[in-house]
Amino acid sequence: MVDAHPVSVTTTPEQTGRLMRRAALASMSVAVTLIAAKLVAWLLTGSVSMLSSLVDSSLDLVGSLITFIAIRQALEPADEEHRFGHGKAEALAGMTQAGFIVASACGVLLTIIDRFLHPQEVREETVGVGVSALAVILVLALMAYQSHVVRRTGSIAVDADRSHYMTDLVTNISVGVGLFLSSILQQPMIDVAVALGVAIYLVVSALHIARTSIDVLMDRELPDAERQRILDIARNHPGVRNVHDLRTRSAGLTKFIQMHVVFQPTMSLGRAHVMGDSIEAEILAAFPGAEVILHIDPWNDGEPRLAET
Repeated sequence: MVDAHPVSVTTTPEQTGRLMRRAALASMSVAVTLIAAKLVAWLLTGSVSMLSSLVDSSLDLVGSLITFIAIRQALEPADEEHRFGHGKAEALAGMTQAGFIVASACGVLLTIIDRFLHPQEVREETVGVGVSALAVILVLALMAYQSHVVRRTGSIAVDADRSHYMTDLVTNISVGVGLFLSSILQQPMIDVAVALGVAIYLVVSALHIARTSIDVLMDRELPDAERQRILDIARNHPGVRNVHDLRTRSAGLTKFIQMHVVFQPTMSLGRAHVMGDSIEAEILAAFPGAEVILHIDPWNDGEPRLAET
């Protein structure tokens, strides 16, 4: 199901775009910092779990770069060749991220197999633990800012990047604990076991990202709670006899909503149009930025039609 990201504060399109771009730039900056720190830590420690964490941070940078490009594309207004906008660029970016993650996780698994067959003692564990602690602090700060941006904009792309960094948070904590235990217990296989857990977690994360992206690309319906809210808004409007043929989907920041609204058959076209505009305004108040299309219908499905005069 396509997740909902309600916007808690009204923002203009310009503010929304600026916040989303800043979130993507902050994500890339954190990823670059962590890659440099973890590369040094891996070279000093020889830890395969630190290597897996380094790979994860490298994926974060690739993912953040893809997200930044996708956000720029998704924020482009609709044009003559893309009448429904460019919102699905975010979903395409998600599929690309998922592919990178799976490929890199497979590379880490090959390294794990080699280290299992040829065990090596981990060195300078304190450096690795310190880098893991630094990574946890930076990721927590970034996720707090991303949460702020999601609350302000409802961005699917930024929320997906935040979910990716949640994976990174778990990875960094696991690697830090693994290195600490490996140092205390003098058991290099602990390092290998942690790396294996990280690799599996990466694959699970990739599958989640891919599933969410596929839902958007395949025009999956909005969550049942949102569909029911739309129906309630329309049905509770004075003068509406019934609502049917509700169809919904999402692309980027935009939700597309269309349905048939049944009025009295004797109602004038002008009056029906005014009431339709009022229903659209109520739906837009509940779903800012949505594209709403109403078909004004004088009869319910299967209802006898009045004879034309």
